[in-house]
Amino acid sequence: MTAQSEVYIAGVRSGILVTPSLANRISEQWFDPRYWGDNARPVAEGGRGGAWFVESEHGPMVLREYRRGGLVASLSEQNYIYAGESSVRSFAEYRLTAQLASLGLPVPAPAAAYYRRISPLTYQARILVERLTGVCALAEHPGAEKSSLWVRTGEVIRQFHDAGLDHVDLNCHNILVDDGRVYLIDFDRCRLHPSAQGGGRWRMANLERLKRSCAKLFGFWSVEGDRLWQAFLTGYEGGSGASTR
Repeated sequence: MTAQSEVYIAGVRSGILVTPSLANRISEQWFDPRYWGDNARPVAEGGRGGAWFVESEHGPMVLREYRRGGLVASLSEQNYIYAGESSVRSFAEYRLTAQLASLGLPVPAPAAAYYRRISPLTYQARILVERLTGVCALAEHPGAEKSSLWVRTGEVIRQFHDAGLDHVDLNCHNILVDDGRVYLIDFDRCRLHPSAQGGGRWRMANLERLKRSCAKLFGFWSVEGDRLWQAFLTGYEGGSGASTR
C-alpha cells in the first residue's frame, strides 16, 4: 500500500476515508475485528489495548480503535464528542499520516479511517494502517544497547521535527526498527506545524516525553542509559537533512 489521495464514503450516521485502491472493496465490517475471524489477533505490547494485527488479501494491516485514557475513561472509554467530520480523530490521523508519507518520511501507509455516530453528540472511531513487517518496537529491540541504533533514531526524529511534526505521544513503543531503519507510528492528536522553523517548546516536550519512556524501560538514570541518550542526541543534533530511508 502507498499513500494516495483519499476517497470518502458516506454511510448512515457514519463515514469512511479510504485509499483509492481499496475504495471498491471496503465496507464498515472491515473495522470490526470479528469480521476477520482468525485473521485478526490482538496487539499485545504498548498502548491501552484495542488494536489488532489483520492479515488480509490486500496485505497485512493494523486495526486500531480510539480509546480514552486517564480519569475520563471511567466515564466513557470509546465515545468522543462529535463536532463535525473535520474534528473526527481517525480522519485527522489518516490525513496526517498520508501527508507525512507524501513527504517521504518513514511511516506506515494509511489504508482507511472510520467513524460512526453513537448519538447526536458522540461518536466512535477506528483506523486501518499498513502493518510494517519485520520490525519491532524500540522498546523490544535486541540491539537496544547499541549506540549506533540510538544515533539513527535521533536522526530520524530530527527529520520529523524539521518537517514540523509535533508527536504528542513520542515513546519507545511508537518507534519501530528494522535492520537500521527507523519508523514512527501512531499520530493520534499529533499535528504538522506549517513551518519547520522554530518550535523549540514542542520539540523539547517531545524529547522529554521520549526520555521519560526510555528511563522507564532502559534505566536511563544509569551511566549506561546516559551513554545511549547522548548517542540519541548526537544523531538528533546532526540529523537535519539526512535520508529517511
